[in-house]
Amino acid sequence: MELVIVFVAISAFIAAALTVPAGFGLSTMLTPIVLLLMEPHEAIAVVAIVHGAHNGAKYYSLKEHVDFTAIKRYGIWLVIGAIIGALLQNMVPQEPLLLVIGCFLIILPILTLSENWTGYKIPEANDRLGGFGSGFMGGLSGHQGALRAMFLTRRLPDKMAFAATASVLALCVDLTRIPIYLIFRPDEIWEYAELTLILVIAALIGVRVGKRWLKKLKSKTIHNWVMVGIVASGIFYIYESITQF
Repeated sequence: MELVIVFVAISAFIAAALTVPAGFGLSTMLTPIVLLLMEPHEAIAVVAIVHGAHNGAKYYSLKEHVDFTAIKRYGIWLVIGAIIGALLQNMVPQEPLLLVIGCFLIILPILTLSENWTGYKIPEANDRLGGFGSGFMGGLSGHQGALRAMFLTRRLPDKMAFAATASVLALCVDLTRIPIYLIFRPDEIWEYAELTLILVIAALIGVRVGKRWLKKLKSKTIHNWVMVGIVASGIFYIYESITQF
């Protein structure tokens, strides 16, 4: 068990470092690993706490680059979506939840690639839909960033502004969904308090490393790595849901 915890902590550090320049992907990469230690509902809640600490640290490190116009455009719809998603997360059985998440994580990168092939750009009028959808998926499964990135990257081409603004938007979702998770499953989440603390520390260290990578690496390269991780996670979730039925 100790080796598994060490493995999960190292994974949290690596995922946290990678997702600073990418602007998303921590939940996507970390949740499948945390599932080795607990059930899906608890895993989503624990990763949400780590995700919140991670985004809080990212905001503190990059706050001078935040685009508050984008925050106003997306913020309220993110919160509304997160509330609905978090409430449903506690009502949906584990197996269908994994299946829905898995399908979503495989389809999303395909949609992103199709945008690149066709040259189609999502109009700004759909920002509210993107904000709501990102918040809803964040509340339901924690996988909010990839959908948000599809809308946000074209509004904020500067990598520093994108990473900083994405961290604030993600934090809005985290601060909305975590209290709802705690209301529904306080005992189960508290049971993993020690592990959660270890993962939070690993993620905070990862932020410091990731900020250096943000300055040196091309965001597109990191985005591609994370997209591969998203698809792999989707396949994993679908396999888990099928085998548990």
